[in-house]
Amino acid sequence: MPGFLDPVNLLNSFGTWVLAGLLLVVFIESGLLFPLLPGDSLLFTAGLIAAAKSEDIDPFAPIGALLVLIPIAAFAGDQVGYMIGNRGGTALFKDNESRFFKKKYIDESHAFFVKHGPITIILARFVPFVRTFAPVVAGASGMSYKVFVVYNAVGAILWGSGVTMLGYLLGQIQFIRDNIDLIFLLIVFVSVVPIFVEIFKRWRGKGDAEGSEDDDADTDEIAVVKSTPGQS
Repeated sequence: MPGFLDPVNLLNSFGTWVLAGLLLVVFIESGLLFPLLPGDSLLFTAGLIAAAKSEDIDPFAPIGALLVLIPIAAFAGDQVGYMIGNRGGTALFKDNESRFFKKKYIDESHAFFVKHGPITIILARFVPFVRTFAPVVAGASGMSYKVFVVYNAVGAILWGSGVTMLGYLLGQIQFIRDNIDLIFLLIVFVSVVPIFVEIFKRWRGKGDAEGSEDDDADTDEIAVVKSTPGQS
């Protein structure tokens, strides 16, 4: 992995400020439009280190402190993300010519939130990239702030404490410790599966739509031919 995506290298880069650096990364990835950070694997590693089962980093905080502080950092990051979207969403998503911030994304996201409900905020926590932009889109699409706060808190706890605790528990298994690099790759793969599923659905839907348009065009052409005098 690149240095900044390797959770061990990233944590080591903070020196004696490992805990503060960990919380800062969680805060940034949760809503400051910088998704290229190792969220899931970083939390898993933090739990592994807390269990004193890492040979690369000494424990820097007890598991109890991590289970409290990480969700707080995640919650705070999403709050900032919501405010960015709510107050600057119009400027960010002002037209459909932008490469990343198209206005139609806001319309689609608003419809998605209405259809699937605010639980989307919780599920987004477990998907890289999506968890970074979800609070921004929620704010820009006009999602109720009171509803957002509740589901944001639940998602922060489930993701922040859940993944960290998973690392703490599984990190005590010898096989996990001996194959930690493969475990990180598996975590990343499982995390991005929903993204590829959505891309495939969009691609298939686009293909079906184009096929339907072609069929309609053929039908119209046949109708025109049949209605033209002198044609056999």
